[in-house]
Amino acid sequence: MTRSIRPDAVLVQAVIAGALSFAHLHDLAAAAGQTGWKAWAYPISVDLLFVAAWRRLRTDGPSRLAWSWFLIALVASLGANVATAGLLNLKDVPAWLRILVAGWPALAFLGGTLLAHSPTTGDRMSTPAASAAPAPEPERIEPDPVPEPHAARLAAAEDVPALPAAAPEPVPQVPPALVAHARKVADDHQTRTGTRIDTDTLRARLGVPAPMADAIATQLT
Repeated sequence: MTRSIRPDAVLVQAVIAGALSFAHLHDLAAAAGQTGWKAWAYPISVDLLFVAAWRRLRTDGPSRLAWSWFLIALVASLGANVATAGLLNLKDVPAWLRILVAGWPALAFLGGTLLAHSPTTGDRMSTPAASAAPAPEPERIEPDPVPEPHAARLAAAEDVPALPAAAPEPVPQVPPALVAHARKVADDHQTRTGTRIDTDTLRARLGVPAPMADAIATQLT
């Protein structure tokens, strides 16, 4: 059973706009000195860049790369439409426009290459970083220790000498000038951030060891 073909207003409008834009680009290229088949290749190049940028936007989502080349192709198409509307003398095209028309093929080739071969979001997410993680080592099961007789355990406990108690670390002496400088640093930090300076930040700002930074922080409280 064949389906009846119904005219779509949007499709008809797209065909009309594409045909007019195609003709305007051809006329502008021919006026800029690109005669013969070269004048017909310019509108095809602009439309292909349009399609490549739009396809990148549809498949990969909005990105600066796709939007940039879409706008470049749009400016090229709209510029040809405006230029051929009587604003420019097509019999005497300015030199800068001839330069733009002559340089368009290289620019379109660059845009098409970037759109076709730049990595997409899906490619970046599928990098082998996750798969490169080392596999966890199997858990080692050690045998339970054999219990010793009670007397042997007592003898072993008596033979072990008692460890000497660790001597407390001496509190470093902080020069008053360093304390004054640290207070200025702390006040400046609180003025800029609204919070009190912590010990790690104070140690980094003063360039002192951790014990001395603790001693200074104690004097600042």
